Amino acid sequence: MKRAIIGFHKDEKDDWVADLECGHQQHVRHNPPWLIREWVTTEAGRTNKIGNFLFCKDCDRKVL
Repeated sequence: MKRAIIGFHKDEKDDWVADLECGHQQHVRHNPPWLIREWVTTEAGRTNKIGNFLFCKDCDRKVL
């Protein structure tokens, strides 16, 4: 299920995590060559993604 990004924070390993409108979270790592998400490396890039949607597997599995 698609959910809007409402913010970001870093986890204990210093990786970026998107906070979703449903209350769940999703890692948004920039880890070339597997994951290319250069936008996550700057504040402007992250701010630009607020309101965009990510697929929330927890919502699909009905995780509270």
